Amino acid sequence: MSRQDSAVMAGSLTHHGSPNPGYSSNAVPVPVITQTDSRDKWSKKMDFLLSVIGFAVDLGNVWRFPYICYQNGGGAFLIPYILMAIFGGVPLFYMELALGQFHRTGAISIWKHICPIFKGIGYAICIIALYVSFYYNTIIAWALFYFYSSFSTILPWTNCDNAWNTPDCTNYFGRDNVTWTNSSRSPAEEFYTRNVLELHKSSGLHNVGGVRWQLMLCLFLIFTIVYFSLWKGVKTSGKVVWVTATLPYIVLFILLIRGATLEGAWKGVVFYLKPQWEKLLETSVWVDAAAQIFFSLGPGFGVLLALSSYNPFTNNCYRDAIVTSLVNCLTSFMSGFVIFTVLGHMAEMRKVEVQDVARDKGPSLLFITYPEAIASMPGSTFFAIIFFVMMITLGLDSTFGGLEAIITAVLDEYPDHFSHRRELFVLCLVIVCFLGSLSTLTNGGAYVVKLLEEFGVGCSIIAVGFLEAIAVSWFYGIKRFSNDVQAMLGNAPGLFWKVCWVAISPAFLAYIIVSSMLKTPSLTLFDYKYPDWSITVGYIIGFSSFMWIPIYMVYKLVWTPGSLKQRLAVCLRPERTIPDIHTDSLSMAPVP
Repeated sequence: MSRQDSAVMAGSLTHHGSPNPGYSSNAVPVPVITQTDSRDKWSKKMDFLLSVIGFAVDLGNVWRFPYICYQNGGGAFLIPYILMAIFGGVPLFYMELALGQFHRTGAISIWKHICPIFKGIGYAICIIALYVSFYYNTIIAWALFYFYSSFSTILPWTNCDNAWNTPDCTNYFGRDNVTWTNSSRSPAEEFYTRNVLELHKSSGLHNVGGVRWQLMLCLFLIFTIVYFSLWKGVKTSGKVVWVTATLPYIVLFILLIRGATLEGAWKGVVFYLKPQWEKLLETSVWVDAAAQIFFSLGPGFGVLLALSSYNPFTNNCYRDAIVTSLVNCLTSFMSGFVIFTVLGHMAEMRKVEVQDVARDKGPSLLFITYPEAIASMPGSTFFAIIFFVMMITLGLDSTFGGLEAIITAVLDEYPDHFSHRRELFVLCLVIVCFLGSLSTLTNGGAYVVKLLEEFGVGCSIIAVGFLEAIAVSWFYGIKRFSNDVQAMLGNAPGLFWKVCWVAISPAFLAYIIVSSMLKTPSLTLFDYKYPDWSITVGYIIGFSSFMWIPIYMVYKLVWTPGSLKQRLAVCLRPERTIPDIHTDSLSMAPVP
């Protein structure tokens, strides 16, 4: 953002016993101290913490972690999960918070302070965040549709007497000796596929059908909330998260208590946590643990850079990283109990094993299996309403974070154009996101959502995170980065963090990338198998964000004057060795 300095005091700052945040050990620079109040700041520390927790704790904590946990050895899975968190996820999380807080700028312009040739990472992050907004908000719109449908004495997914039901619909609610065949469909499945999505009107990605106006209206309401939460900056979004980040925990606690008192709940818990130690010998289990912790904590998305850039310079980002990471992991673990106590009850009611009702994963777990389980409880309408409120608020927090990453990045990179037009820029961004989401609102929109989720984010964001870790640790330099952290916190990071940043965390990300490339994707959704051409389209979508990294590298080298050696030296060296540092209302800049 543009910085209008209101006072200038020249003087020399000497450092007694602590390294200075500049990078010359031979001389102490003489900075100019300037008053500045141009950059937004969080009104309260809790606004920041709740925003970070709200971003990191999303729908994936509720649907992805429980499924991956039981699929990969139950309680035994917690061992690779915790190890991957300690050596991979949390160090990257801490790194990104520290970078944003020290340099006080977004994901694009921060690279001139670190390693200019990697600036394409910032553009890639913004494009990936756009792709996420194209499908993620549609999932929230589905939840809003369910929320509206829950306001009835008899939930619409509990019987087969509706206009959308087929002869295959098999209702087992309150009935014994129900015969299930391969073609049988539960009322909840038909409500989701035939009433909410209307998948039967689409034959696949080559014919997705028309836009569902009901879902479009839901999405419009979602984006309206998003706009008025973000339009004024962190001062408005910081207040909204007091509701959207705390409400899910109240609902999770209520559902946990209710689930624990249901008949058969213990079956689900045993199924969820029973250790299968032999699974630890499978490589896929470790890959899943690494991917889960990376996507759950969310380093590499630019959101942590953006949110921490509004912090005071001396804020304890180390403690923030530990606290928010712990909250995130414990939420995932608790969500497993919330889901599986209810699935255990469902299995008891159906007189089947838990694995027979826990086959669904992804959104299907939240839109078919869990609503079906809720419907069999006393007071089902109340529990359905609060469950979908929880889903909506979980989703909104992550949307706030994702779009704030784009907003902060663009406003900081182009302050002359946008710094005083934030409201207009946010409006244009929300309109672009809404228009980009229209293909996911069609009859075959669920197929598009799955494709974007798999390829729009997937490998691209992991590769971006890998390059970010390499650029900071190897090119910017771990010593230089440690000096930055010491300038903020008063203490340099310990050996553990330095080893993780230099070697373990990049190796952790490289491990996920290589494993993902070796695994041939085979996408299916319900009975639909994605054609080969759609997989090619997916790869193109993934490459369309990542390609800006090499493109910018070539551009930077070509347009920098001098010999190749001189160009490389310029492109790898930070353009501004000491960034503007704001300690409350003070900033430091080098004297020319």
